[in-house]
Amino acid sequence: MRQDRQRLDKWLWFARFAKTRSLAARLIADGYVRVNGQRAEAAAKPVAVGDVVTVAAAHATLAVRVLGLGERRGPAPEARLLYADLSADAPADPPAGSVTRG
Repeated sequence: MRQDRQRLDKWLWFARFAKTRSLAARLIADGYVRVNGQRAEAAAKPVAVGDVVTVAAAHATLAVRVLGLGERRGPAPEARLLYADLSADAPADPPAGSVTRG
């Protein structure tokens, strides 16, 4: 595989979206992972910096942009450097003109 790409299951494991690489592969096989809006069909699907990975986990659906390719499964702060959470860009306040009850 090219140096600017990494297997999806490995990246999910390095970024701590799965506790083991085999669990990452199962998430992919069961259809819970998308890359750039397309369902990932295989654990070996290559991901690159800039790709958007969406993971439909049991507790939430997360959309992240790949910022880096990992070299190892390190501590959580190191893993957090591999991606940018796109849901953090969502506005915290309701849009102007929306009706809220309080």
